[in-house]
Order: sequence, then C-alpha cells, then structure tokens
Amino acid sequence: MSIEDDVALLQRVPTLRLLGDTALRMLAIGSEQRDFDRGDQLFNAGDEADAGYIVRRGAFRVEDGGAEIVAGPGALIGELAMIVAMRRPSSAIALERSSVIRVARSLFQRVLESDPAAARRLRDEMAARSSQLASDILMAGAKLGS
Repeated sequence: MSIEDDVALLQRVPTLRLLGDTALRMLAIGSEQRDFDRGDQLFNAGDEADAGYIVRRGAFRVEDGGAEIVAGPGALIGELAMIVAMRRPSSAIALERSSVIRVARSLFQRVLESDPAAARRLRDEMAARSSQLASDILMAGAKLGS
C-alpha cells in the first residue's frame, strides 16, 4: 500500500480525521505497518502502551474482562495510548491474517506539536466526548436510583 492509501485509511478514523490532511500525511509517513497471522497477539492486558493501531485489513478481537468487540478495517485500537502513558486495559488477538498501521505516541505528539490547530481540534473533540460520557453516567445513575 502507498502513503496515499494510508492517508485515505486514516481519514476514515473519526478521531484522526479531525487532524486534517497535512497531519494525516505526517502520520502515514512516520508510522509503520505490522502484519499478524490468525491467533497472533497485537497486545496483552497489562502491557505498557506506547502506540495506537489502525486496522488496515483483517480483524482483531479486543477483550476487556468480560466485554469483547471485533475491530475491522478502519478501526482505531488503543487510541488513548497515543496521548498518555498507560498500561493496556485489554488484549487484542488477530482473528485472521491481518495488518495494522502502528502510530507511536512519540510520533503522534510530534505531529500535534507541529500543528497547533490540529491539536486544538483533537482537544475539543476529547472534551466533548468526556462531557458526553459524564452525562451518560449521570443519566444511567439516575435510572438505577429510581
């Protein structure tokens, strides 16, 4: 796949789309592709997290305790790890022959530092999501309390 293909894939990811074409091109150029066979671990719960992964092809099962989702092409796995140092709260396993684009936190931070407008758009999106999540929790708590 070409850089243009990678930029097009990154544009499909809602969080990354906010950054704009220049930032996405920098991410596509600086990131790396990793390939996995069926059953290979992308990461394990408890691992140090220093990157996010965009599924290029194939699918991964992401397990967080009892919860489980399947992430296919265009899905961003481990989004928060691109922003803050943390341990993985979940595990991800390839369900078939798969490929990802690995976006290291250091690269993501360099891109944001070089494009303050993109960083502001991302900050605003994260703030809106946090606000919505807080609202959802309050609503759920009110329903449980009644």
